[in-house]
Amino acid sequence: METVKGFKDYSGQEAEKRKKIKEIIVETFEKYGFEPAETPIIEQEEFVRGENKQDEAVSDIFRLQDKGKRNLALRYEFTFQLKRLMNNKKLPYKRYQIGEVFRDEPVSSNRFRQFTQCDVDSIGSTVKEEAEILALSNDILNKLGIEPVILINNRKLLNEILQDCKIKEKDREQVLREIDKIGKIDEKQVKSNLKKLNAQNVIKALKGGESYFKKFSSYNQITSLMEYCKLYGIKVLFSPTLIRGLSYYNGNVFEVKTKGVTGNENISSNSPKRGLIKETLIAGGSYMFNNVQCTGISFGLDRISILAKIDINKEKYLVVSLGEDKEAVKLASRLRGKGKVVSLYYGKPSKALDYANSYNFQKVIFAGEKEVKAKKFKVKDMKSGREGILKF
Repeated sequence: METVKGFKDYSGQEAEKRKKIKEIIVETFEKYGFEPAETPIIEQEEFVRGENKQDEAVSDIFRLQDKGKRNLALRYEFTFQLKRLMNNKKLPYKRYQIGEVFRDEPVSSNRFRQFTQCDVDSIGSTVKEEAEILALSNDILNKLGIEPVILINNRKLLNEILQDCKIKEKDREQVLREIDKIGKIDEKQVKSNLKKLNAQNVIKALKGGESYFKKFSSYNQITSLMEYCKLYGIKVLFSPTLIRGLSYYNGNVFEVKTKGVTGNENISSNSPKRGLIKETLIAGGSYMFNNVQCTGISFGLDRISILAKIDINKEKYLVVSLGEDKEAVKLASRLRGKGKVVSLYYGKPSKALDYANSYNFQKVIFAGEKEVKAKKFKVKDMKSGREGILKF
């Protein structure tokens, strides 16, 4: 039976790799002082939709009903649930969460309808917490062997620029949606779409350079974030066309990408050459919930696992019982007591070796009558083919 379109099974080494990545992420989250939280997959539809009903991600929620005909929905992200979690917490409240989220959207080779997010959020935040979260992101990607490119922008700055360009207030949200398409579709098409909104001058403004951006008060939030990031020894790049789709963002927004994937990013002059970065691995920004300023970022496990360079090969032993089940169990237990990864196999040696190859066991130990009497067990190295003796 095939999976439903947009959903995927994970097993074997792929699942092992995802598990290892999550362990690295959790270890780093906790090292930076974030505590775990768990929330329901299903919520009231009204709560899921919130005040952002026009956002693309919100429009893609999976809707369902229970037997009581209540309108429910699967969570599409973790952030909106913080509105409930943050109640009565001393600030700053720093939480992380890892789990599945769902969106009923078109699928592709790297876009699924169920995917795993790894989130951190600081409730009660300033630019200092923003810098810490970016430092944490940089730290994790370095541990995973991925070279990060951290891009930042500011939603207030974008609003000031649209106002400076004389864009009508009723059109500004749509103009931002069009700008967000830069790098995803041909820029000529973006300009054509903006022309229909009488906003074709916006792209020129966004390429105006630092001398242009300096005249806006919100640009100070960009420079302040850059300064705090320097304290952590990380470099961030100002990307004036970076939008982030969710409308609740009210300050600095972030995307972390990686080099080596063809793209067309419009980023500032101190950035790498255009055409080197595209795939977004981590994204987030600052927002206001319950009149409290917050900031957070989300890691896409599915994309990160494709690029991560980590060693998942751990030494695994297969103990094969050749009619000596009692002694084979004893042997496996002793090895496990020494911290080894051990599985038991009951059957013929030839089939045992085939099984060992299928599941990447490095060592196979045979427990037969002869071995049990001598208390010497033959160990076969599956990679080299060499045999040795294990004494007990």
